[in-house]
Amino acid sequence: MRPSLRVSAALTTAALLLSTLAAGSVSAAPAGRAALAGSVPSWATASALKGAADPSGSVGFRVYLGWTNEAGAQALARAVSDPHSPSYGKYVTPAQFRAQFAPSASTIAAVQNWLRSQGFTIDYSPLNNRYVAAEGTVAQAEAAFGAQIDEYSVQGKLVRSPASALTVPSQFAGVVDAVLGLDDSAQFVQLNQIVDQAPPPAGFRNAPPLADWFGQLASPYAFPSGFTSDPAGTGTVPWSVKGTTPAQIKSAYGIDPNATGAGQTVAVVDAYASQTILADVNQWSTNLGLPTLKPGQFTQVVAPGTFRRPQNPKQDPQGWSGEETLDIEAVHGMAPAAKIVYVGAPNNYQDLDAALNHVVDRGLAQIVTNSYGFPTEALPGGYIKPYNDTFIQAAAEGIGVYFSSGDNGDETSYMGYATPDWPASSPWVTAVGGTALGVGEDGQRVVETGWGTSNYKCTGTTCTFVSWLYGAGGGVSQLFAEPSYQSNAGLSFSGRAVPDVSALADPQTGLLVGQTQTFPDGAYYDEYRIGGTSLASPLFAGLMALADQKAGKPYGFANPFIYANSTSFTDIGSTKTAVARANFNNGVDASSGISYFLRTFDDYTGSPTQHTGPGWDNVTGLGVPLGGTTLFP
Repeated sequence: MRPSLRVSAALTTAALLLSTLAAGSVSAAPAGRAALAGSVPSWATASALKGAADPSGSVGFRVYLGWTNEAGAQALARAVSDPHSPSYGKYVTPAQFRAQFAPSASTIAAVQNWLRSQGFTIDYSPLNNRYVAAEGTVAQAEAAFGAQIDEYSVQGKLVRSPASALTVPSQFAGVVDAVLGLDDSAQFVQLNQIVDQAPPPAGFRNAPPLADWFGQLASPYAFPSGFTSDPAGTGTVPWSVKGTTPAQIKSAYGIDPNATGAGQTVAVVDAYASQTILADVNQWSTNLGLPTLKPGQFTQVVAPGTFRRPQNPKQDPQGWSGEETLDIEAVHGMAPAAKIVYVGAPNNYQDLDAALNHVVDRGLAQIVTNSYGFPTEALPGGYIKPYNDTFIQAAAEGIGVYFSSGDNGDETSYMGYATPDWPASSPWVTAVGGTALGVGEDGQRVVETGWGTSNYKCTGTTCTFVSWLYGAGGGVSQLFAEPSYQSNAGLSFSGRAVPDVSALADPQTGLLVGQTQTFPDGAYYDEYRIGGTSLASPLFAGLMALADQKAGKPYGFANPFIYANSTSFTDIGSTKTAVARANFNNGVDASSGISYFLRTFDDYTGSPTQHTGPGWDNVTGLGVPLGGTTLFP
């Protein structure tokens, strides 16, 4: 008999661990002031200091308020998400949640009035009164929050941060949780997609040879040492595919091809927006034999009140245009009749949290996919507690929030130490890891293993190791205790373990997508292969739309159900193999030559704490969806 889930205990412990980050706790501060604990990022060090920020520089920020009864909000979210609770599935509406837990009108007004008295312009507060968005100058922020703001050189970026803990008037102690935006930690957010040479919409094409299915074409290259498995039976390393199609993915996973996701709604949260998205998705759908988007099936919105600050030139709107294309096509490919709501923040360094709050507080969808994250949990409290509060509201309302687990493995190669990504490490979200999937001529799974890749450069028929490249994120949280949905499933870790589930992510076997791009001879629609856990998350979200359709109700925060029904997933094991690929040197055509490479599967050379193996693992979680089971059609 399966043991009952005890979700409350572990998540309550997680909340206690967060208490050190929760702003509003009083520490050393001038009389009449309360310090906001954890408001200085770890990267704001003396060695990185470049000098004081320009006092006339503009700042946009959000002052976040906590729920009025945080314990009650968590208890509600746990109860409606626990299959063994009598309240399971009895979700509340956004209005009902706000009535119970949102800060009062008088409280939000008091914060707004204080900010106005400090000279700030008030931009916006959402319906749930979670925050006050305001803007002003650096000098005004220093005076209002009692901390000097300096500039630091970090990872090649010039970023701002308070030099000491922010403070607020003592009347707001226990009310104000955090201030987000006075430090620039959000500039380190990463987009978890890999095009693997040039970002769209600058023209990019995959160079031939390109197979229609895995193992169709054999290269002249031998398997590298330690990666000698030959699941396709080619005798040599097979060439990479042109791109895996939605039909191939659903066939390999045994998903009913007639399941459409009708009646379900999936939200995609990204930054910026693609002007050609509707035409691109419909052209792609027509080419692949999928239904095009019907009128009213797709909407594209930007949350009100987000900052209208000038675009930061260090950001990447082109890459996010490709991300929207990938996300929408991945969801539509899995659930072609589901409605899709795209919510794009006007930048990708400050407003992603506001866009997500907008989706949850307006109840725009029952499933939300997010393909971005920070490559560490070592963030100021303003980037942890407010997000987590949004996830709690989502769970209470029956909204499932999905995050890609990251593309840098255990982050050792990027950060210098092992850490899961945030927000994937929150115990209130479903973290989606990644696999390498090879689909055969008849739609069968030829190989599927964990996504971890090294690069070998080929000259003639000799291929030489160059470096470890990338792989699906995973690890154990240092902020959150192991949730009981994991401990009751037989796992035993010191904290919340990432990921929960997985889907196709490896760029060598990634999704074939279509997008308008700019080539030397003009701008027009073309297709290319793309991967990353940016692919895995929307694929899984689309498959969860099919699961909700099958159940006739939303699963909401699905982790407790998922871990109690692990037979709805195919466990992913270790297969040490490789594929060959060709790259146009200029990313477009052969005029500048072609280079040849081998890319390994199930390779964690640069991610030493990770592995793929029997049962749950920190690359693929419980595994990939299995059709015809309790969860999936």
